[in-house]
Amino acid sequence: MPSFTESINVGGHDMPLYASVPSGSGPFPAVVVIQAAGGVNDFIRGVADNLAAEGYAAVAPDLFHRMGPEISTEGTTRAQNLNDREIRADVDATVNFLLGHPAINSERIGITGFCMGGRVTWLAAATNPNFKAAVPYYGGNLWAVRGDAEQTPFELTDGINCPILFHFGEIDANPSQEDMAKLDEELTRLGKPHQFFVYPGADHAFMDHTGPRYHRESAEISWPRTLHFFATHLKGAAVQA
Repeated sequence: MPSFTESINVGGHDMPLYASVPSGSGPFPAVVVIQAAGGVNDFIRGVADNLAAEGYAAVAPDLFHRMGPEISTEGTTRAQNLNDREIRADVDATVNFLLGHPAINSERIGITGFCMGGRVTWLAAATNPNFKAAVPYYGGNLWAVRGDAEQTPFELTDGINCPILFHFGEIDANPSQEDMAKLDEELTRLGKPHQFFVYPGADHAFMDHTGPRYHRESAEISWPRTLHFFATHLKGAAVQA
């Protein structure tokens, strides 16, 4: 199962892209993996590798690529300095890379992300029509803008044209259970297909086995649900959950 780092151009900037692909020539369904505040680290690369083992070409763009040494390397500081307009450009460039690659099935592209990446997953699903499935993990700050954006991800919800599977930690404060109810209400009002799962006792970042809030039981239940969701919508094959 080969993995490598590619560099793609986004508005004159070189953006590193971690890629992990199945063995063989494809064409493969693909999943864009969006980082948490820690960047494209061991956890995010591991997610991409796990998806490749399931038959997906997985790519993780480095959304911090524009930031120089004047921006603190501390994860939350870098995340707060992102700009939604630039995030959308980065995701669009990543999708265009996949669309132009002969080993990718351009009709079967999904997206997932964690923490700030969960927020980006919602934003991307609402603004890029190429996604066929989206899986945000505990994406907070959906009612906030980053940079000079004019609309929040929540305000763009009507643009979502793919099924959503959203994983929430029960004791997470952002997104909270109240946030979940508002998101559910809005998606239902708009007729957007979605599934929400809440994991008892789980906090924010419960999937990240390298971090202090890792919740093994929740991670081990949520990941098969994610794989089932992607198999259904990107492979066209319903499998046992």
